[in-house]
Amino acid sequence: MNGKQVRLFLVDGTVGGLMTAEILNWTGHMLRARRKDLARIKNREEAQRTGVYVLFGADEEGEPAAYIGEGDSVVKRLDSHNAQKDFWEDVVIITSKDMNLTKAHVRYLESELIKLAKSIGRISLINGNAPTGGAALPEADESDMHYFISQIRILMPVLGFDIFRGRTTQDNTAPGTTTTTTPEETTAPITHLVADEVSGSSDSPVFSMKTRVGADAQAQLIDGEFTLLAGSVIPAVMKDSPKMSESTRKQFILRQAQHAKVLEVSAPGPKPDLAQLTKDVVFTSPSAAGSIVYGRASANGRTVWKTKTGQTLGDWEQGQTADA
Repeated sequence: MNGKQVRLFLVDGTVGGLMTAEILNWTGHMLRARRKDLARIKNREEAQRTGVYVLFGADEEGEPAAYIGEGDSVVKRLDSHNAQKDFWEDVVIITSKDMNLTKAHVRYLESELIKLAKSIGRISLINGNAPTGGAALPEADESDMHYFISQIRILMPVLGFDIFRGRTTQDNTAPGTTTTTTPEETTAPITHLVADEVSGSSDSPVFSMKTRVGADAQAQLIDGEFTLLAGSVIPAVMKDSPKMSESTRKQFILRQAQHAKVLEVSAPGPKPDLAQLTKDVVFTSPSAAGSIVYGRASANGRTVWKTKTGQTLGDWEQGQTADA
């Protein structure tokens, strides 16, 4: 059993106020706050400690963005960012309850968290270049920091931020990676993905679907999210039809917008009218993902996605319910 006992404390008694998060038997401590509460944060003990922090907001295009930093006194760094960075509205401060995090530890954490966020690619970072390797740590300390990061990855979505949620990427020469054949026409590298200690144990089997026009996609439920996997081949264009009803056309326009976002993380496919994903893409439902692969307004995600043995997603889900 991989259960975790998470303790959340609403400091103000409301979800929109200060919130702390801890995991039983973990020395770490996380505090979520709004920028407007900076004056209150300054009076909190954890904000005076050595730690790392993540600023959340939106970039100039209105897309989610984040900044990852560290400091001997986190609150002093936040004071600086309050004067110099306009984009952020929320902050998560990560410290240690036993005050054993040193400057070397947080430099290492900052570097690794930046790499992790870029590897997952769910939220763009405005850090610029990543720190050059962080601090060199003894082997035992490095192991402790990797466990520290694994707990951060569990708690960050609980606090409402998915920056570290999903599968991490790894060079395709590393052991245990997924191998994907890249078409000769591909101009962008395909991200190769590996499971990790946070999301790997409860993932579903891989589901696939193919179409007559050459689309060939793979998807998986990862940490509860339906994810279209890197390497999937989808239509490069969603073709309109004058015969659509008004309601179908509204749905088609919505899917076109989703398709355009998906193409931002794709490269040319094996044929001119196809594109190949270079990163995982998370969808709100299997049907939404199926619609993109089909290139049309709708699809029944529970019947079109099948395992290599031919089991549909719907049948697999029913089996999971029966086994519970």
